[in-house]
Amino acid sequence: MNGFLNILKPPGMSSAAVVASIKRITGEKVGHAGTLDPEAAGVLPVMIGRAGRLLDYLPDERKIYVAEIAFSGETDTQDAQGKIIEPGRGCPDEEQFRQVLPFFTGDIEQIPPAYSALKVNGVPMYRAARRGESISKPPRAVHIYGIGYQGKISDDNFLIRVECSRGTYIRTLCRDIGEKLGKPAHMRFLLRTLSAGFRIEDSVTLEETDTPEKIANSLIPMEDAVMHLPAFDTDPSMEKQARNGVALETGLFDEGEFVRVRLKGHFLGIAQKTESALKFRAVCVSHEEKLAE
Repeated sequence: MNGFLNILKPPGMSSAAVVASIKRITGEKVGHAGTLDPEAAGVLPVMIGRAGRLLDYLPDERKIYVAEIAFSGETDTQDAQGKIIEPGRGCPDEEQFRQVLPFFTGDIEQIPPAYSALKVNGVPMYRAARRGESISKPPRAVHIYGIGYQGKISDDNFLIRVECSRGTYIRTLCRDIGEKLGKPAHMRFLLRTLSAGFRIEDSVTLEETDTPEKIANSLIPMEDAVMHLPAFDTDPSMEKQARNGVALETGLFDEGEFVRVRLKGHFLGIAQKTESALKFRAVCVSHEEKLAE
């Protein structure tokens, strides 16, 4: 079994637990393309079998989240699971809140939260934080394509839609918005609606994938996840070389460009143009797999 599942991860479950569940059912090698915090919900792309070879070639330049920001205080984890370290000082009015959002669009720098999986000197920051240790947190450059105001949902909560680059911490964004307004805040809830090209409207629940048959029915073909890359149809006479990942001589593409290599209408894998040849980076068919004419 090889392909992707677009899983709608529920809150209260880790990404690793989702992977373990799918692995237990399929008996295949399983991974995911982008961690979601346990309390967050939404799109979790899961890779089964040889689909894991495509991780580095997924369209991962943009992610979309819907987040609830609460002005009831700042927490040590920057979300609702942490302890209040600075009490709230009231909620801004809607106009104040909307006016501050443009300050956080474009290229910005974020200091990652202490409770994150980011490693500093080989040590995950959350482990050091749990031991009460203070680790230097270097700023990270991220890009916010846009922040859309979605409305006020309670006395001290606003809803926002964030379109951002990979590596953006939405809880840090919520905390920083509060700091800019002079009103301590944290992220109360997070929903990811787009990741690696997978959209929430096309996702399936764990209940819908709790048997091998259900997984097979929901499985997304490997090539479907990399359709953003141009295709290169190799000549049938080069099938042996292609199956074995041998470079294919061609001069059709700009150097450095990644392409989907196809043979007889079937997806073989990903290759990169180097000088006068296509060099395979990921072969997604086995030597034994028969390609139908």
